[in-house]
Amino acid sequence: MSNKAPFLAALPVMQQLSDHGYQAYFVGGAVRDYLMQRPINDIDMTTSATPDEVEALFDHTIPIGKEHGTINVVWQGDNYEITTFRTEGAYIDHRRPSEVSFVRDLYLDVERRDFTINAIAMDHQFQILDYFNGQQDIQAKVIRTVSNPHARFEEDALRILRGLRFQSQLGFSIDSETYIAMTDLASDISHLAIERIMVELEKLLKGQYVAETFSSLSDLHIWDYLPYFKALPMDRIHVTAPLTLPQFLAIVMTYDIQGVSMKQLKRSNDEIRHAEKLCQAIKQLPNVSTKSAYRQFVYDFGKLLCLELLDMQSLLQANDITQVSPLVFNMQTVEDTWQSLEITSRKQLAIDGKILMQAFNKKAGPWLKDALRRAECAVVQQNIPNDEQEIIEWVKANVKIP
Repeated sequence: MSNKAPFLAALPVMQQLSDHGYQAYFVGGAVRDYLMQRPINDIDMTTSATPDEVEALFDHTIPIGKEHGTINVVWQGDNYEITTFRTEGAYIDHRRPSEVSFVRDLYLDVERRDFTINAIAMDHQFQILDYFNGQQDIQAKVIRTVSNPHARFEEDALRILRGLRFQSQLGFSIDSETYIAMTDLASDISHLAIERIMVELEKLLKGQYVAETFSSLSDLHIWDYLPYFKALPMDRIHVTAPLTLPQFLAIVMTYDIQGVSMKQLKRSNDEIRHAEKLCQAIKQLPNVSTKSAYRQFVYDFGKLLCLELLDMQSLLQANDITQVSPLVFNMQTVEDTWQSLEITSRKQLAIDGKILMQAFNKKAGPWLKDALRRAECAVVQQNIPNDEQEIIEWVKANVKIP
């Protein structure tokens, strides 16, 4: 098999643990992806060494989750999460164990993991230790919990979303008993922090097989337990291809409901602004009927957002959102219009508020914002050149200054 390079780079870390008498294994998603010949992302290890023992063996460590047994080891510029073999006590609020006990037995560690495909361990010689038939489930393309599915989801309800996310990324089907348990315990998702939910949702939406998975979110009534989404008609939204979270939110926002704020999702302001701007563009584009209006649209929303909107055409179609003829709105017309613009942002305008206030000997007020916007549009529409004096004269002749 190919795909060994990331593990070979990590071997010195594993060797350091085994040289000091500890067991150590690769575990989790990296092993699963190695067996599936998929690209390897983060390499995680599990070990019989306690967190203190791990810290004692390496010069550069970060105690990212020491109380839960996880130490980040920095080795030759790469980060490796090393977690001590552990068992967990009863879970609180469907999301975190009441206690973590460190053990010296690999089996006890992997039996608390979520799905069989993620519970496979691998040693330094690429020998596989698979106590729960994870390889068999990879072959059969099945997502199945380790042991009792109700117990696994009661421990941490986020595993319901993780199962759907793996389905979206891998194209596997969900084992029927596992799916029944997801249905029975979906309401427990309401106990989870929205930040954790959104991380899973973002990955799910980007998955190659999201079209097959997305309907499960409605079938399981997941949206009913999520802030913001529960107020919206999510059953009307269709996802037919991978997309980013802002693109998804822009579609959702077309069903705007007063008093429902996207701030409940606790995402960054930049991301929310991007979604809002995309939504605005989606709503505005069908009304663009003249060449000058199209020019203004490309300027106001920018080339990158216009190209992003082009990528979303099949998604808009699937959601019955009015579109523009591809003869009018296409990559070439966006590119040509963008290239022909005199300015591509307000910062490039030859005047600013200060210059206008001096020219009219007036203090700032609502008039200033209006005059700047109208001057900006006049330059974009090529009615006047981007020249300070010409713009001032144009403003005098065309804008009513109180």
